[in-house]
Order: sequence, then structure tokens, then C-alpha cells
Amino acid sequence: MNLQIENKQVFFTDTGEIFDKKKHSIILLHGSGQSHVVWSLTAQYLSDQNYNVFALDFPGHGNSEGDSLKTIEEMAEWLEKVIIKIGIQDLTLVGHSQGCLVALEYTNKFPKKIKHLIFVAGSYEIPVNKSLIDLAHSGDMESLHLMMKWGYGHSKQFIGGNPLQKILNSSREIIEVLSVDLKACNNYKNGLKAVKKIKCPTFFILGESDKMIKLEKGKEFSGLVSGSKIHVIKDCGHMIILEKAFEMREKIAEFLKK
Repeated sequence: MNLQIENKQVFFTDTGEIFDKKKHSIILLHGSGQSHVVWSLTAQYLSDQNYNVFALDFPGHGNSEGDSLKTIEEMAEWLEKVIIKIGIQDLTLVGHSQGCLVALEYTNKFPKKIKHLIFVAGSYEIPVNKSLIDLAHSGDMESLHLMMKWGYGHSKQFIGGNPLQKILNSSREIIEVLSVDLKACNNYKNGLKAVKKIKCPTFFILGESDKMIKLEKGKEFSGLVSGSKIHVIKDCGHMIILEKAFEMREKIAEFLKK
């Protein structure tokens, strides 16, 4: 489905359901260099639990038009425009990796709008390895291989191949999308301030073997949010949304029903 923000097409999946303002709405926020596709195992499942579910493509990603946004702050402002355009009132944000930073910054800017927050493989800061940024900035395809090497836990291979290579098909896309995202993550410094704005029920899902957001870092993040819940997925790395999608989505549904 498409809508327009500042004369640019914004793509999101809505699982084919008509938006019902009486239902609770969930927005799924993808990570660096990704698109709505990574939520394909989750969106329909949550929709079947009687929620409005939207998996967005950020500008420049997937099927959304425009240039990639250069800061997490810009992404949060853009997200607010999308939420207003759709007409969402009762909102849960679910972020993965970079999407967690966007959800966190959105809460910093619009704390009263959030009913629930769910952070998947997230932290209040995501410093990025300089060698990875340099590779992505030069359009080197090795950046994708490195992300998958660091991003997965004990997975031996990916059905259908490297999922990032299905989304980013050229050096130009790596430069214009992945590189911009990685720099945005690396430069985001509002996290500790934003955490203090969280007043809603919050759930953290962490991968036991995550090499990008170490388990200790994720637990530290959770510890900063009063009354938050946490679930650690065994034998799982950073790409929980693909590695352990079934367990993740079931835990999300359980949390939202409490």
C-alpha cells in the first residue's frame, strides 16, 4: 500500500486488511539497509491476532521513494508524518536494530503517543565498526557479507541466500542506503536522554549470541526502563526477525495481551 509524504511515495504492507480505528495498531520498523520484507514472517501473524499491522519502508528503502534519511532524528520526524497520515491513534512500535533507535527517538519526541514499545535486538546506542562503514561508503559488497557474518548466531546458511543481497542489489544501493543508515546509527547520541521519556509497557527481545548488540548491552538497556520485560532467545544472533521469527512473534503477541 502507498501514501504520500512531501510528494514522495511511502510504501508499507498492511496485510491486506482495511484499517480499523477501533483496533490497536502496530508499526514494524526495519533495520539498516533493510525493508518491510524482513517482517514477512511476523506481520500476518500479528494481524491475525486482531491488530492493524504496518511494516514500513523508510525513504530510499524497498519500495519507498526519496533519499535515505541521514539521521535517526529525521527518521522519527518522518514516522510521525506517516502516523498522522494513516490516522493511527492507539500505537505500538516494534523496532529491530536501527528501528529500535527510531522507536526510541520517536518516544523522545512524542512520548504520549505510544501505548507499547518493543525493542528487538536493540540498544540506546549502536556504534558501528569503522571498517564496515568504510566498506559500505565505498559500495563494497563485502559490507553485506560482514553484516551477515556478524548478524547471525548459529545459522549455517540462509534459505534463499543472503537476505540483505535480496534487498541491496548494487554498489550504488549500498552507498545510498546502507552507508547512510550505518552512519545515522553511529551518530545517534540521544539514547540515554530518550530512555527517560519511556513511560509505557516495554518489552525487550534479545539474541543470546548477538555480536552486534551484545546480550549484556541489551540487558543494560532493559535495566534503564522501569518495569520492562525481557526475553532472551537461545542460539540466536542479531537477525532475530529471520532466525527465530516464530518464537519472537509469539512472545510479542503474549506481551501485548497482558
